[in-house]
Amino acid sequence: MSFATTFFLAFFGIAAIWFGIVVFRTHSMVRSAIALLFSQTAIGAMFLVMQAEFLGVLQIMMMATEMSVMAIFMVMFMMDPGGMGKMDMTHQKRLSLWAGGIGLVAALAVIWTAGWQGPVPEVPGADEQARALGREILGRSMFVFESAALMILTAMIAATMVAIAPQEKDRP
Repeated sequence: MSFATTFFLAFFGIAAIWFGIVVFRTHSMVRSAIALLFSQTAIGAMFLVMQAEFLGVLQIMMMATEMSVMAIFMVMFMMDPGGMGKMDMTHQKRLSLWAGGIGLVAALAVIWTAGWQGPVPEVPGADEQARALGREILGRSMFVFESAALMILTAMIAATMVAIAPQEKDRP
């Protein structure tokens, strides 16, 4: 790996971790959603640096859409989405710290004890990779993708209908 690749990979990795921490340090749901968007976008940029363009663009597009929908739901249903009331974004702090610490130790144990191999010597070309991905998405995984899309659309329509439904006090 070149110096530039290593530098940008480390930069975006640190940015992803930093914005992940910011998600829990802010008092605003909207700011938390934006920080989560930046964290996941940094992960997408890491994919781009590693020359996994499809995964990088997919990560960025998916997270942008997801965080937009999440922000819309928060503005519709939260009493204080802007965080002016200084709400606390953390719950069960002691349990969360223990779970995070155990997760960190487990992840580091996997990293250090796994038998990592070198780079794969024979990697198919970009056109063959795109063909294989298309076969996978349009083959056995198509039902999963279509079902997820239908569920997301249904949830968006239901949330919109709940948000605009007339309240008892608004009825004549």
